[in-house]
Amino acid sequence: MAQHFSLDRTPLTTTTAHGADRPILTRRVLEAADSKALNFIDLTIVPPGSYIGEHTHTDDNEEIYVIVSGHGMMLADEERFEVGAGDVVVNRPGGTHALWNTGPAELRLVVIEVPVRATSPSGSAEGRDAAHVHGQGAAGDATGRPPR
Repeated sequence: MAQHFSLDRTPLTTTTAHGADRPILTRRVLEAADSKALNFIDLTIVPPGSYIGEHTHTDDNEEIYVIVSGHGMMLADEERFEVGAGDVVVNRPGGTHALWNTGPAELRLVVIEVPVRATSPSGSAEGRDAAHVHGQGAAGDATGRPPR
């Protein structure tokens, strides 16, 4: 049976994320115990001026940010780039990232963490690098990375 979650209809909890000093709203709507394929899904709203603090993941998962609405500045390892509605950011295993709401409205996103299947001798997920995939109409080259 399909499961359905909504940012508009799900009650969210106020919290701070990863050492941030400003609150966000979030709710974990699915956990590993309820899924065979992922660690969790969070529905998150980052108010204007707030952020998800810089943090580093372990090598056993990737965290995917799907930007639903709003504008922000993403840090993925050493790269900073703007994100907006329709953007998808895949934060690599062992990567460091953060997200700031730089716009005048809420930044709404879905956060999905998935386990890494297999690793290469270098320790990274086979065939996977950190990637920023732009939504339709967003700037970027054929690789999906923002212009420099």
